[in-house]
Amino acid sequence: MTTSTSNNRAARDAVLQRVRKAVDAGGGDRTTVRARADAYIAAHAHGPRPVVPEDLGEQFIRRAGDMASSVETIGDRREIPAAVARYLDALVLPPLLAAQKAHAGVCWPEFADLDWAGSGLAIEARPTTGNDKLGITGCFCALAETGTLVMLSGVDTPTGTTLLPDTHIAVVRRERIVGGMEEAFALIRSERGAPPRAINMISGPSRTGDIEQTIVLGAHGPYRVHILVVG
Repeated sequence: MTTSTSNNRAARDAVLQRVRKAVDAGGGDRTTVRARADAYIAAHAHGPRPVVPEDLGEQFIRRAGDMASSVETIGDRREIPAAVARYLDALVLPPLLAAQKAHAGVCWPEFADLDWAGSGLAIEARPTTGNDKLGITGCFCALAETGTLVMLSGVDTPTGTTLLPDTHIAVVRRERIVGGMEEAFALIRSERGAPPRAINMISGPSRTGDIEQTIVLGAHGPYRVHILVVG
């Protein structure tokens, strides 16, 4: 073992020892330590934040539009297939894409019970294979402050459905719209305990300005994001 490697390992061990000591400070079992940590986080003051209007739903819709997402509000989840069909019918697609069954796609399992065929849609409840043009998902919550969708990875919430299809349609329940990231992470802690393997935050279609500082949509993901706010 070289001197450099030995020094690096010693430094790492010293850091980990300090972390262990800090975690064990005050004693107590794992449950007690976790409760202390949760209390500390809850009491921790937020930094300066912009003022978010009281109507979180309307603020989210406005900010999502600023992020180049299109938004429609519906009253009940049973209206989702008809709303999706309306959106797809209104799209102006190149002939090649239009010929590739624009009304076919995949959805998360939570929407498998909806009457897709009744609205002329061929939607399968499965993860995308990468060739699907349309992906329909829910979301864990949404941020009014930035018009952002918060996605948690999981067996029933495959991340690929939000990233690979050309068109991503996301369903947001109005009661799951929170003020900002602080409230979103607090909700994750309270409902999930531990964070999932991945948390994705989506603010409109994929975009890049790398080429001549010109914004191009769909560079690393969906060309378009359409949001259905239910409730």
